[in-house]
Amino acid sequence: QVQLVESGGGLVQAGGSLRLSCAASRTIFSTAAMGWYRQPPGKQRESVAIITVNSGSTNYADSVKGRFTISRDNAKNTVYLQMSSLKPEDTAVYYCNAVSTSPYAPSFEYWGQGTQVTVSS
Repeated sequence: QVQLVESGGGLVQAGGSLRLSCAASRTIFSTAAMGWYRQPPGKQRESVAIITVNSGSTNYADSVKGRFTISRDNAKNTVYLQMSSLKPEDTAVYYCNAVSTSPYAPSFEYWGQGTQVTVSS
């Protein structure tokens, strides 16, 4: 069954903003570190931003620091990626990722289906 559902991608001009959302099932969201990854055309998938279960720690790729913000709403089981000052090189398919962090339950890793972000110059 589908565990992660992304939304919010689209076409935007350089300098614009978009917000991606990823809704997860409660059973995985409550114990998962959540992340956003992207795969530009013809390139490998790369990490964009990661947030811990309690939002106590975030980590960003150097290329997006100061422009992107990851956040999570544990009441809505949703993680967000606010993207600002977008550049053409941000064009990619963006994927949501969930990785288990609880030592008391079976480990897991899930990926969303991906959402296209295209930034025009």
